[in-house]
Amino acid sequence: MIPNLKFRHELKYYVNYHQYNVLRLRFRHLLKQDKHSGETGEYHIRSLYFDDIDNKALHEKLGGVRDREKYRIRIYNFSDKIIHMEKKIKFNDYISKLKEPLTREMADAIVAGRYEPLNIPEKPLLHEVYREMKQKLLRPKVIVDYVREAYVAESGNVRLTFDKQLKTGLHSVDLFNPELATVNAFDQPIIVFEVKYDEYLPEYIRTAIQNEGLIRQSNSKYVICRKFLKSNSWEDQ
Repeated sequence: MIPNLKFRHELKYYVNYHQYNVLRLRFRHLLKQDKHSGETGEYHIRSLYFDDIDNKALHEKLGGVRDREKYRIRIYNFSDKIIHMEKKIKFNDYISKLKEPLTREMADAIVAGRYEPLNIPEKPLLHEVYREMKQKLLRPKVIVDYVREAYVAESGNVRLTFDKQLKTGLHSVDLFNPELATVNAFDQPIIVFEVKYDEYLPEYIRTAIQNEGLIRQSNSKYVICRKFLKSNSWEDQ
């Protein structure tokens, strides 16, 4: 374990548009919208996920491995103003995230297969990713796009997110291309609803969620998009 690493609870659900509209009306009266939300109350997230030569992250999730981790580069609203290399860690029923900023030049080099810019020993996360790329052939696998609507509560450090329009970038890793061809990862209009909090979830929020009869799901946007690629590849036809 990494000393002083902050772990949080993370609950995931699938909701339809009726449930989404009911919940968002409740949250708008109970919570504040995320400060990063634009005029529409939303913002766009694009992540480029990595996996090693054995597709460890994919197979561990599919195999139900409890403790696991994955790496990604994340940007917002197709912009290169904020670029992060991230490592998401799952331990028992808790999650945590490490991140380190990247420059556009560093991100472009990584996507192009040049990993030396990550060879920075004084930045542990970047150096870890560099070693994974050199030793385990960690490589870009899939782009995952979605639109996020987020609400926050200071009590319990709660963050509620509706992730809509989940799309996969097919086999392209062209991270900064706003015109990148993407396709819907779900056949139906499904929204991924996530609840993140620290030590406790305030009762008024728990009640608002339970009243819709939601059932917790074990889902991963990375795995959903990777499975879509596999099931729609020419190799399987």
